[in-house]
Amino acid sequence: MTNRGTIRVAIMMLAAWAGTAHAQSTIVLPRAGQVGLGAGGGYAGMASSGNVGDTFGSGPFLWARLRYRMRYDRAVALAFENQRLDARRAAPPFDPAFPDRVAPTRLSVVLSGFEFYQMFGTRQRTVRMLMVGAGLAQLRASMNSGETQVLGFPWAGDGLYVSAGAGVERFFYRSWAFDLSARYHAIFREGKPNHDVQAALGVIIYASQ
Repeated sequence: MTNRGTIRVAIMMLAAWAGTAHAQSTIVLPRAGQVGLGAGGGYAGMASSGNVGDTFGSGPFLWARLRYRMRYDRAVALAFENQRLDARRAAPPFDPAFPDRVAPTRLSVVLSGFEFYQMFGTRQRTVRMLMVGAGLAQLRASMNSGETQVLGFPWAGDGLYVSAGAGVERFFYRSWAFDLSARYHAIFREGKPNHDVQAALGVIIYASQ
């Protein structure tokens, strides 16, 4: 190889290295003590067993989380979700002359609680995480009569839930990351568990230190 060819190869390698270094410099990984605000959406489905799942099936949901990074690759979060699950059987048109035909059309499930995370690879662009959580579940049913049912049915009212899941954070710009996760919720209503599974995608932004 001539000197000119050697110089050309060296320049190409230097340019490639500079481009890689620049791409990496745009990522600012969060550290212990930083807070991240995340939001997004997803799709949830409830198993047909249980006193809620036998009436309502699946639907979209929105989520928001305030996540605090701790030492030892751990984190805690305040978690909020609002699921809208459709009834498994279409409700007939409502007729005031036949009040016994009142039937549910949709269930709103609001989950408010805490989550604990164990993270892996926190010095990399893709952070893996396992999480568990618990909190309050508020269930409100919309009826074909236009009313909202809060109490009086086995699938309306308040209860508790516990959750477990796994996910990843993929940082794409500074402290911005895609948040992809899957979770299982056991929602207890009148002492009976209802099994809810979901997949979620969103964005989380960590405040700079």
